[in-house]
Parts: sequence; C-alpha cells; structure tokens
Amino acid sequence: MKKILPVLIAVILFTTPAFAKPNDGYLDEVILEESATVVEQDETAQAGAVPSIPEEKTLREKLSDVYHLEVDKYDKPNYLLQDVLTKKFDEDSPMESLQLWGGYNGDIGVYMNEDSSSNSQYDFNTINVGLDGKLKNNNADFRIMFNYAPLSSRNVVQNLFADMYIATNKIPHHRVLVGHSRPPVGMEGSYGPFVLPFIARSQISRNFGTIRKLGARVSGDYSLVDYDFGVYSSDTYFQEFFPGTEFIGWVNLKPLAKTNGKYGNLKIGGGIDAGNRDNSFCVAGAYIGYEYKRFMANFEWANADGYNGPSGFSTDKHASGFYATLGYMLTKKLQILARYDEFDPDRNISHNNQREYSLGLNYFIKGQGLRLILNYVFCQNDAAKDSHRILVGTQILL
Repeated sequence: MKKILPVLIAVILFTTPAFAKPNDGYLDEVILEESATVVEQDETAQAGAVPSIPEEKTLREKLSDVYHLEVDKYDKPNYLLQDVLTKKFDEDSPMESLQLWGGYNGDIGVYMNEDSSSNSQYDFNTINVGLDGKLKNNNADFRIMFNYAPLSSRNVVQNLFADMYIATNKIPHHRVLVGHSRPPVGMEGSYGPFVLPFIARSQISRNFGTIRKLGARVSGDYSLVDYDFGVYSSDTYFQEFFPGTEFIGWVNLKPLAKTNGKYGNLKIGGGIDAGNRDNSFCVAGAYIGYEYKRFMANFEWANADGYNGPSGFSTDKHASGFYATLGYMLTKKLQILARYDEFDPDRNISHNNQREYSLGLNYFIKGQGLRLILNYVFCQNDAAKDSHRILVGTQILL
C-alpha cells in the first residue's frame, strides 16, 4: 500500500485538468497557452522596435503550465516536469541544456489459471532515472540512465546500468551513436517502455529483443526510408567481456510519406540480428505498420536460429512467432486495443505453441506523461494450462 500511495497522489494531482477543456485538434504537437510576454514581443517586433528578452518563468508558473498541459501526440514520451528539471546554459557555454528525468511504469497483476486459483502481486515493470545533455550547434548529445528493477535474476550492477551513450546529429539525416543502447532487434523490440501500447511486450520481443548492448551504430532518416545499422559486443547486461561480435540492422520503407498523410502512414520494414557467442545465432524479422487518423494496425514476424535476447542466450532453439495489433482512439484521450500473439519456443518440438489474446484500454491524461492502463490477456498454451491475466497499470514521466 505504501508503494501504491505516491502513484495515486500523482494521478489525482494531474487528472483534474484533463476533464476541463480538451483541444479541438487531434494528434497535434504539445500545445501550451501562449504567454503574455510572447504576445508583447510580437507586437513590439511589428512596430519595428528591438524586442526585449523575456523573463524566465518562475517555478510556480512552470508548474501551472504542467497543470494546464494538453498533449495530443502519443508516439514519443513527454516529461511533465521538463521545464522545471532542465538547466539551460548561457551563450558562452558549449552546453545547451541538461535535463534530469524519471519514469515509472507499473501494474498490479491478477493471474488466474483454469482451476480457478489466483494470486496477486505488485510488479515493477520499469523504474528509470536519467540525465540527458545537449551541446550547442547539434554537435553532440548524451544520456546516462539507470534502471531500478527490484524483481530481477541479475545482480544490482548488471541491472543498474541502462543507456550510457554519446551521439551526434551533425551529419544531415544521420545519427551516430557510441555506447550502451537499445538496438533494433525487431520493431517493437527497439521501442522504449514508455511508448508501448500494452503493459507487456509481444512474445517475440520478450524473447529476442528489448535488450541493450555496447557498440557503435549509425541511423539514417529520410522521407521514404529510415535505417539503423550497428556492430556490438554479443554480451548482455555486462555479464562477460566481449564474448563475440554481433551485427544488428533494420530498414524501414515509407511509401506514403510524400502524400502528407492523405492516405495515412505506412511503414514496411525488416532486419537481422546475427553474431557469435560461443556459437553463432541469427534472428530475422519483418514488420508492417499502418496509421490513419484514429486507427492503427501493426504486424510483426520473427524467426530465430538461435538468439541472444533478454530471456537468455540459446543456440540450440529454433524459435519463431508473430503478433498482430489493432488500435482505435475512441476519443482524444481514450484508446482501445486488441492483439493476437503466437510464439513457438522450439520448432523441433511439436504441440508447444503459446498464444496470447489481449484487450487493452489506454487513458492518456497527459499524453505518455501520465497514462492509465487496463489490459486483459488470455494465455493459451499447447503444453501447459491456460491462464488469464488482468493488469491495471499507470505510467508517470517527470
């Protein structure tokens, strides 16, 4: 109860304005009310006078902006206290800004099997604390992020260090990154935890992807194509010192990008994760995603002849799986989801498939900054008892 109380206080604090006055637009950028200082600047500029430098907002004014914040875009995290926890430097400093942030994503899970027995537990999915820094003129940026997950089979040091990298966007359309980061082993496997549609990832992501590695990578982003290629150590969670080399690459095509959203957004992608860790392994995947106004759908498939994922290293298992997700925004804040997810942990063994049927609701109080989550999952197993899961969760980004 002591763990849940701070979450409930945060929800009460930020929920009230969400019911007051929604924006008229849909899926736009973050909208803040224009301050009187900005209006005065515009009027002065039109009169031909030299505009005055606006005074920095007080802490009370910044917190008031958070209270009245309306967010209609959910494809990336937004931090509620970004203005409060960001330090901006003067013109003489090579640094542009430093931002301290924290993120929490957790659920109370109720699990029921076919003989009607049940149990409940409080499960911390994600607790992150990070520091993001930017240099001026887009020269470089860096992130130092720690992961606090009390329920883990790894020791404290192995689990604590998450993102630790330095990167630059100096080359047009490209980003070069060196350090410890989350590579694109699958499309969903490359997503951070704070933009996932469901509390739990798909089975192929849980087994093959969503892992961080030490290495160097180059990503490019053009109107019709984006890509990400990198070379890494095949170690995971700092358990071994460079046991082998691993190549991870992913390419997405965006055939409707030139239509300005008239026919929606279509993304078709594929990639490979191949390397050596005592023995060789290879994971191949493909993805299709489509968004049109309030509707979204995505499909992903993966096939592994050995893999090096978060569930452990395996060279003798030939696994495969796929999932399909459909989503629709009922209102500008309420989203309904459905997903079918199938996984074969070893194709050499028959009658061992695992299927998950999921339904979900997301209520975006402050975008991804403050979100309430409700998931129901029916787990159908060929080699074990079927089960049901009800997950009630919340997400807070500060």
